[in-house]
Amino acid sequence: MAGEPAFVTACNRTLCQRRSGAPFSVSARWRREQLVSVAGERVRYERTGASGGSAVLHFCPHCGSTVLTELQALPDFVGVPVGCFADPRFPAPQAAFWCESKAEWAEFPDGTVLTPRQDFPSS
Repeated sequence: MAGEPAFVTACNRTLCQRRSGAPFSVSARWRREQLVSVAGERVRYERTGASGGSAVLHFCPHCGSTVLTELQALPDFVGVPVGCFADPRFPAPQAAFWCESKAEWAEFPDGTVLTPRQDFPSS
């Protein structure tokens, strides 16, 4: 990836909880033109998202980690799970989606936009 991500989000949707094996997933999204290269083998899985659009997930066939995501709802962006960077200084999410299914004990940093579903903030 070239440059900084356009935004970072957390998803509390039960499908993302199951996919990530965690109470929520955190993804960084870059503009598609910032994608410099994708090395190594990937397995592609496509499912229908809550919006009715497709969600394409790319996995490493050796370890099973999600390495790239593409959402029909955000066609100009590609996502990379923040855990792929193993960087404790990675920026916190600016928004958390699907908070209606958030673990009761989960908290996000002050200033994080929290939405009950996948309602993208207007600003």
